[in-house]
Amino acid sequence: MTKISLQNLGKRYNREWIFRNLSYDFFSGKSYAITGPNGSGKSTLLQVIGGALMHNEGTISYSDPTREQADGSSPGVPYQRISIAAPYLELIEEMTANEMLSFHSQFKSFTRSENEILEAVGLSDASRKQIRYFSSGMKQRLKLAQAFFSDTPILLLDEPTTNLDEDGIALYHQLVADHTIDRLVLVSSNDKQEYGFCGDTIDIAMYK
Repeated sequence: MTKISLQNLGKRYNREWIFRNLSYDFFSGKSYAITGPNGSGKSTLLQVIGGALMHNEGTISYSDPTREQADGSSPGVPYQRISIAAPYLELIEEMTANEMLSFHSQFKSFTRSENEILEAVGLSDASRKQIRYFSSGMKQRLKLAQAFFSDTPILLLDEPTTNLDEDGIALYHQLVADHTIDRLVLVSSNDKQEYGFCGDTIDIAMYK
């Protein structure tokens, strides 16, 4: 069973604490929402859990005994088991969608072929188009594709329907239904249509 354990976790910028004294255990097969007002630290917490930002106090531990035995990955290297989709993560715009997925697969394997992934998110016709010519909604679909179809037990989603139209939001809900069953899922959002499937909610404002 995959587990992320936070013990008295704290993050500050200069002298201002974004959150503090946060202790929580996350388990595979469950989905969690991180909520709170704009600027309260939802995205910061998600980035700390994902290893993109360092925390200032407390500890984070990751355990995944089954995967460690299967592929030799180290519990101390969380990125090997984490995929993330977020508005602030950039795509390589000089690449085509196919090239971007191929590049990504050098770091994390996918659960489907690149062509199948692009078809699943409605980007088959744009597979050879440079990402710089994608609309914002198309870029978000590609970000979701990378996250949902990466072979990782942990899935982090930050405002996952950003820039998506009605069809894109329906696609997101379908991806959630089809690709989160056994995973540990964390969603940072204030929009219930993004996190309504989550069974547990963490209000980041409670950890100031």
